[in-house]
Amino acid sequence: MSTINLIARDNGFGLSRDLRLLAAALSAAGHDVGISAVRRGKLRRLGNSWRVRARCALRRLRGRSPYVFDANLMLEHARAEYFPLSRRNVLLPNPEWFLPADAAALPGIDAVFAKTLYTKTIFSGLGCRVSFTGFTSADRQDRTVPRERAFFHLAGRSGTKNTEALLALWRRHPRWPRLTVIQDRHMAQAGLAVPNIDHRVGHLPDDELRRLQNSHRFHLCPSQTEGFGHYLVEALSVGAVTLTLDAAPMNELITAERGLLVPVVRTGTQYLATTNFFDEAAMQRAIEQMIELGDGECERIGSAARAWFLDNDRAFAGRLDAAIRELLQGQSRDS
Repeated sequence: MSTINLIARDNGFGLSRDLRLLAAALSAAGHDVGISAVRRGKLRRLGNSWRVRARCALRRLRGRSPYVFDANLMLEHARAEYFPLSRRNVLLPNPEWFLPADAAALPGIDAVFAKTLYTKTIFSGLGCRVSFTGFTSADRQDRTVPRERAFFHLAGRSGTKNTEALLALWRRHPRWPRLTVIQDRHMAQAGLAVPNIDHRVGHLPDDELRRLQNSHRFHLCPSQTEGFGHYLVEALSVGAVTLTLDAAPMNELITAERGLLVPVVRTGTQYLATTNFFDEAAMQRAIEQMIELGDGECERIGSAARAWFLDNDRAFAGRLDAAIRELLQGQSRDS
């Protein structure tokens, strides 16, 4: 049994969710999992570094291996202060948040586990050893919730969901069905209130969020970029008809068989990632196409979405376990 240390900032949102999903997958595969939840602040990092080195030195004095874990798995950022704890150090990056400090720490990283093929391409280009593991999301399906032919957009705390452009487009089409937008209060911008937009700003209890995910037939996920794309994959889990942009990595998750793709009109950059912005006329056509879909076609697309979610969820645990075992079979740094 391998001992795996998961390292990430426990932010109560996406990274915390990723920690839980990874811990569950690794535990199910028979690994012993620990979690190092990182707090913000330079002093906190320096304190961690001192404690880590002292712990390793004490183990050496007692005639034991200095390594506490077989592998560190670091989410989003490379944290060099934890390197001495483990025989192997693995990074699970999000290209859109890969900072210069992370790049400086790459020489201490033994392998990169890529959540998307897009990420694999980026880090292979940097000369890293990369394994595609993919990722998974929580299963949000609740079959007891009746479906409505309405639209849903989960913006949350993210500023890369093209939310404002989507809201502006909806305000110009008062005859479109209702669009429900869920957004953090720190990200929401003031805008004209219109009858067919239900803009919910602030914290939403999880049971209510899940009800909304299941009750809306159509999910709009026009992300500029994604490290993985939980709100897309959660949409697939409930069997929604999901729209996203025809750009990587979003179009790895959503294809024409299980959703709709909208062309990109221009791009930008955010750290290592390309950011994407939709063509407004194409977005309008796609939304009107969704409105015209018959119930049978919606069910077909939703069933394909749900099937992909289940297949991906099963495959992720196997890919992650295989990548860990392959890494640990190699020569360790103290051998």
